[in-house]
Amino acid sequence: MSKNPVFVGAATALITPLNARGVDYDAFGRLIDWQIEKGIDALVIAGTTGEGSTLSDEEHREVLRYSAERIAGRVPMIAGTGSNDTAYAVDLTRFACSVGADAMLVVTPYYNKATQKGLVRMFTEIADASTRPLILYNVPSRTGVTIEPATYAALADHPMITGIKEAGGNISKIVETAALVGEKLTIYSGNDDQVVPILSMGGKGVISVLSNLMPRETSLMVHRFLRGDVAGSAKMQMDYLPLINALFCEVNPIPVKAAMAAMGWCENYVRLPLTTMEPEHEEKLLALMRAQGLI
Repeated sequence: MSKNPVFVGAATALITPLNARGVDYDAFGRLIDWQIEKGIDALVIAGTTGEGSTLSDEEHREVLRYSAERIAGRVPMIAGTGSNDTAYAVDLTRFACSVGADAMLVVTPYYNKATQKGLVRMFTEIADASTRPLILYNVPSRTGVTIEPATYAALADHPMITGIKEAGGNISKIVETAALVGEKLTIYSGNDDQVVPILSMGGKGVISVLSNLMPRETSLMVHRFLRGDVAGSAKMQMDYLPLINALFCEVNPIPVKAAMAAMGWCENYVRLPLTTMEPEHEEKLLALMRAQGLI
């Protein structure tokens, strides 16, 4: 059973511009428009990079509603609706469907974690409640739980589970997953430093932090590979590696918020427990951005 991918190329895991008063919707709207103008293939709203975990329920829903209205079908909108509370994830997923999200990004449960059986039951319950496709998000460094290849295979026949954002970092497990799920699930890189390796295993793109800064270039890196220019794509991967590493030298989205503030898109404001970037790290990040002509 082959399923259509939610997108092919690069989806930006978009920051949420915040300040002491709340969400800066003027900045948010401009940023959405710029991303689309620069050729991004999809936008992820209120995910990890969008600080979804520290948005209030009211803010989270308004951010999703606003984004669907502003994007207006120009690119697929993927709503971050995961939670360690399955009932809340179900409710938020239903809401996101109702306001026009094209797909959901659903992270593994954090803190309370889960067994593999628990993951199957949780993702199935959310998928059963959704009228839009789900992309499952594996990021064990943040949640403390890994989706095993056999678990992906067990979920792959659900008609609403269509994709994987793989940020586990273990290429061997990604290869095993690709062998087990075939065309049933679209695999996306969740790590900017592994885009080309995952494309080489049949992946269709990346859900990216780098593309906040460089939407056109990140999309091009994927599409060059898919058009057969593997060497050109690999060169971009390697050329951007120092900047990618700088964007992850502290907990995401601390560095990308500093970067986007330097580009004039938002205030350099993150919510506790996140704090702004250490000056010595920020200095290195900004130097790399200057080298790329970003500031």
